[in-house]
Order: sequence, then C-alpha cells, then structure tokens
Amino acid sequence: MSQSFRILLPMALLALAACSSDGGNKQLSVAGVSSYPASAVVKLEAKSGSQVAGELHVLSEGAGIRLRGQVSGLTANGVHAFHIHEKGDCSAADGTSAGGHFNPTAQPHGRSARGAHHLGDQDNLRANAKGVAAVDALFPGVSLGDGAVSDALGKAVIIHAGEDDYHSQPTGNAGGRIACGVIGRR
Repeated sequence: MSQSFRILLPMALLALAACSSDGGNKQLSVAGVSSYPASAVVKLEAKSGSQVAGELHVLSEGAGIRLRGQVSGLTANGVHAFHIHEKGDCSAADGTSAGGHFNPTAQPHGRSARGAHHLGDQDNLRANAKGVAAVDALFPGVSLGDGAVSDALGKAVIIHAGEDDYHSQPTGNAGGRIACGVIGRR
C-alpha cells in the first residue's frame, strides 16, 4: 500500500462519517458522536423549604421527549403539578428564577396532549403513601438539544406544591415551587 493511500484513506473515512446521519433523527455525527444529545438528566433540588429530591432521565422519543425517574419527599398520597419551565435557573430559594412554563408556541395553559397547552405542561404526579412518585411522562412536540424553539435542553423542571387544575391561566393554580432541576447533558 502506498504512503499517500495510507494517509488519504483515514481522511476519506472521517469525511464520510461527518456526513452520516442516524436516519430518523437527522442528527449529524462525526465518527459516531452526535451533535446534540439523545439523552439528558435532571437532578431535582428542594425549594421553598421542602424535602423534595429526585433524578429524572430525559430521552428523545419520536416527536417529543420522555422523562423517567423518581421523586421523593412529596406529600404522602399527594398530587403535585409537574412542568418544564422557560429558564434553566434554579438559583432562587422558591424556584421563581425558572420563570414561567415553557411555552414557545404561545398557547394557553392546558393538559398535555389534550388540546391547546404549553409545551411544558404535563399531567400531575401522584405520590404513594411514602411520598414517592414514579415519573414516566411524555412531552409531545418538545425536542432535546437541537436548538429549535421547542428545545428543552437547559430549561428547568419544576414540581409544584399543589395539583394543576389544567385550566387556570397561566399556571393551573398549582401553588408554590417545591423542587427545581435543570435539564442538562449527562
């Protein structure tokens, strides 16, 4: 094999890898590394004097993202609102630094996948007798790390003290913010 062929072959393979895609997600990759994440994580921290904590795993799924994990420190057998918020800032003691619900499409507040709603709206979490809620929530229309207006990477997830009534504007009358975490790269 000639010296120039040994040099050009790896360069050609690298160029081909840079032009490849993953098929359905149209993510560009270089040598198998995605230009935006297929998954992320949220580490929830207690706010407003609560004891709420948890970790959620975020995965791209079809035309949305799915959050899965567990939240503890909730009210025993309680119902709590759960949303993606517009800012990835959990610095305020009461979580208000996360801003309002994630709503890049300028829709009224509502219930996820049931008519008009904020992209960050989701069904309530239901805690068991020990104050633990299993989370398995799909956010249709939300993307992860692609830079689109629907991109939730870097946004905050908020758990509220009360339940969402799904119709009061703009927040569903969900009460204070008892946990906050930012959707970040693993």
